Amino acid sequence: MGHLLSKNGYRLKKRTRKLRKKKKKRNCFLQGPCMLCFIVHGNSGSLDDDPFESSSSAAIAATSKLAECYASSLASPEDCARFLLPSRADLALWESQTRVLLSAVPPRLIAPPASASSLFRSTAPPCAAAAFAEMVCKRKCAELQRCSPCKQPRCTFPDAAATTDNGGGGEGPGAPPADGATQRLLPLCTVPSSMLPSSSSSSLEDDSFGPGQQAGCGEGVIGTGSAAATSSASVCQNHAHSVQQDECQRPSEVTDSSSVNHLPSSILLKIFSHLSVKERCLCASLVCKYWRDLCLDFQLWKQIDLSGLQQVNDELLVKIASRRQHVTELNLSDCRNVQDHGVCALASHCPGLLKYTAYRCKQLSDLSLCTIATHCPLLAKVHVGNQDKLTDHALRLLGEHCSELKDIHLGQCYNITDDGMVALARGCPKLQRIYMQENKLVTDKSVRAFAEHCPELQFVGFMGCSVTSQGVIHLTRLRNLTSLDLRHISELNNETVMEVVRKCRSLSSLNLCLNWSINDRCVEIIAKEGRSLKELYLVSCKITDYALIAIGQYSSSIETVDAGWCKDITDQGATQIAQNSKSLRYLGLMRCDKVNEETVERLVLQYPHIVFSTVMQDCKRTLERAYQMGWSPNTSTGS
Repeated sequence: MGHLLSKNGYRLKKRTRKLRKKKKKRNCFLQGPCMLCFIVHGNSGSLDDDPFESSSSAAIAATSKLAECYASSLASPEDCARFLLPSRADLALWESQTRVLLSAVPPRLIAPPASASSLFRSTAPPCAAAAFAEMVCKRKCAELQRCSPCKQPRCTFPDAAATTDNGGGGEGPGAPPADGATQRLLPLCTVPSSMLPSSSSSSLEDDSFGPGQQAGCGEGVIGTGSAAATSSASVCQNHAHSVQQDECQRPSEVTDSSSVNHLPSSILLKIFSHLSVKERCLCASLVCKYWRDLCLDFQLWKQIDLSGLQQVNDELLVKIASRRQHVTELNLSDCRNVQDHGVCALASHCPGLLKYTAYRCKQLSDLSLCTIATHCPLLAKVHVGNQDKLTDHALRLLGEHCSELKDIHLGQCYNITDDGMVALARGCPKLQRIYMQENKLVTDKSVRAFAEHCPELQFVGFMGCSVTSQGVIHLTRLRNLTSLDLRHISELNNETVMEVVRKCRSLSSLNLCLNWSINDRCVEIIAKEGRSLKELYLVSCKITDYALIAIGQYSSSIETVDAGWCKDITDQGATQIAQNSKSLRYLGLMRCDKVNEETVERLVLQYPHIVFSTVMQDCKRTLERAYQMGWSPNTSTGS
């Protein structure tokens, strides 16, 4: 009521200050600010500054009459308590009297009428908040303590109708909803547990504002039975202010606690290690200073992968060398703007380099690999395929200084000869992997040198080299050999292959593609003797259905068989190997023109654990993967 009548209460501020000295101090049993005190003790003088001067007399008369009515009815604390906790009959009576008294007030001065229970919790205009603080009653020898308002935006509160449904409006069960249902409500202040008995505290925890309970804050009414009638309003305001501050600070705390920067730096470094150098430099390092420092951590620069980045040049490698001396892996594949100078500068500052990869860097010469061999004695992996300028001199230095070398790839380095290969084999006894491809100057002499000086070899590849059966037979000394690549060996006979399979019991992968000398008899011996063999590649070999039938009958370990481009393979061979082999998981029949596609479709349904590779089947799998990735066929005819 007071809020509505003092709609422009801020204009009464000067008037209130002048009359405050003449007022007598009064006691209020609520011991704090309440709407009732304003109604009973408020000033009913003329509204000189009110803009609605034409209606001021009617408003003053109605206010005085209403105040006199309340004062006569609320003469004792018991009557006030009964007024605050009314029954349904009393509530209806108060509401009817209020409406009759307010009928004389112009509607421009007040908001739409509301029920008596929601009347004392109506929202005041923000501009009148300062004036309301001067209108409250004060206890003797004690002044009400003010709280600074919270600067954060306050939460919205439910409508009166919603509050009535939830039981949070303070009205008893079955009370009619307020007429001003759309009017916003003030937040309710929870009474501190220290101000209530143990029973009241437990009841508040279960249901803060159940039926028959009312709670208010600020200009509202505080009441939870007889216990709330004796609580201090100043305590309520302080508690409400602290709750508002906690609510205002809570979003920032939640945001901070959920921030990824709260993770330990070791975890963030592990996450960043899965990013490429380009992603770390151009994305992650630009987020914040903390991420920038993490991206510059030496642990992330131990493995430097610059493959395919055409922006990489000698200047960048020099800068990396001047700041990073703990590099263990370096990949410069397809970096066409890198010259020997940059690689030498980086190698001279990184004595702990373990792995060096530079595929298709045709601009690099012996100088880069020689510098790496000289300054990096711990080197264990060198992959420098397709470097035309590489010669035997670099291989000699690798043999002299890099005794820990275990993996080397020299495919398509056409200037390498047996001299460099023999020097490398003698100086690197721990070598485990050697791969050569199309090195026409490498002959049986190199194969013999590796077989004699590198007993730990596990992977050997001499694809397209000038190697014959006389050199391959030396590989029978390698008891740890697991993978052998003999593709496109011009003079390879069946007896040599069968002998290697018999002697090398650990052999698990054998590649004999593009060797027309391999026949069905050789495949049968391989199936019988290769107890550990899991992969057998026979693309474009001179085999028939008999070879596939022998694999199905004699081998219990082979999982992958690729017989593509074998023109003599028919439906019988494909069906027999699928039926008899218990270990088969992949059968390659690409361009086996005598195998019908209907037969393959039947085998796919009958043996779902086997992957059959044909032109149609591969196309179907490709389309299926494309659909799973979200691809849809383009029906438009435009290019």
